[in-house]
Amino acid sequence: MPVIAMTQEMATLGKDVALGVCEALGLEQVRHEIGDVIAGRMQVKKSLIRRLREGKASTIERWAADEKTISIFTAEEVFDLAAKGNVLIRGWGATLWLRPVAHIPTVQVCAPLPVRVKRLMARLETDDENLAKKEIRTDDAARAARMAEHFDVDWGDPSLYDLTLNTERVPISTCVDIVVALVKSAEFAETPESRQHLLDLALAARVRAALRANADTAEVDVTVTATNGALLLSGIVSNQSERARCVDVAGQVAGVTGVVNQLGVMAGSLGGRIFPGGLAR
Repeated sequence: MPVIAMTQEMATLGKDVALGVCEALGLEQVRHEIGDVIAGRMQVKKSLIRRLREGKASTIERWAADEKTISIFTAEEVFDLAAKGNVLIRGWGATLWLRPVAHIPTVQVCAPLPVRVKRLMARLETDDENLAKKEIRTDDAARAARMAEHFDVDWGDPSLYDLTLNTERVPISTCVDIVVALVKSAEFAETPESRQHLLDLALAARVRAALRANADTAEVDVTVTATNGALLLSGIVSNQSERARCVDVAGQVAGVTGVVNQLGVMAGSLGGRIFPGGLAR
């Protein structure tokens, strides 16, 4: 079940590369659909999610938007799609979320700025070079800011990707052939171990999203690790009630077989002591 994570700069023809790869391998391409799911989960307009991603949200909209929640729900959706397989996920940080999974290639599509400006001018049917350049720089800045905030990386760093394609010099058809060859290579063959790693990451993402969606645990910031269905919760919570509720919410997520509770409680709640947990079933 092939899975590809792709990112691209604006006006690099990344969409054309993705379409060609999907046609060659029989994959579903997913991009804007992820934003629709997140908007539904957060009960906000789809246009708000789009403006936030494009760096065009107003100051009031940015204040009202919870970027942490968007990130958590995005991760859940990306990992869920990857676990189902037969998909190319374009954008949404998928290249960074899925990079730890050995059988999922991460691809970046790029081109020099002057080439991108000319392409965007043609797409917009305008001769206003400054307008096109402003649109590209706004999009680049927004993308870089998201990646720095959520992953603490330089989004343009080529070492983050298994393959970087420059569409100024490499034709779309050749780009498609290169990606297809990479996916079919022995180095990216799915193994039982890589499959289980993906399922573990997907389960941890679902648990984080469940904690975020529950009013009693929405504000907790705990670490969730999954191994073959067993969860490890670690970090610090405010009180014993919050600690118990985290275990309860996590334990009810589909696919969880047990919860190891290593959550500590803030010192003020237990007479100056941090109290680690034990095993919950």
